[in-house]
Amino acid sequence: MWKKISLILFIIFYGFAGVNHFLNPETYEEVIPNWLGDAGVINILAGVVEIAVAVLAIFKPTRKYAGWITIAMLLAFVISHVYFIQLGHCAGGVCLDPWVGWVRLVVIHPLLIYWAYAISKS
Repeated sequence: MWKKISLILFIIFYGFAGVNHFLNPETYEEVIPNWLGDAGVINILAGVVEIAVAVLAIFKPTRKYAGWITIAMLLAFVISHVYFIQLGHCAGGVCLDPWVGWVRLVVIHPLLIYWAYAISKS
């Protein structure tokens, strides 16, 4: 039961996250360092990958790929999380307390990686 709920939440979470890259691109583009390249293109790719992960997670034969792709994506996103902290915890007109950026990087991000790993095993 919990595995099914976790899977459904995973699909919804990454589906909405992917769509949000298209609805609010400025929030994401601001935390993509210039040295990575065109922030607009990177944002679109990230959104497409998150939507693809959500779709792959729906089907048992492709679920393990969804998990491993998510882990790779989350590891790549560490760059943006560190950059967000360096920017003073502001992006897309939203500023957060410094501790929020650190909690996202040190606590939430590893939990998301673990969640993706668990999905890959289901």
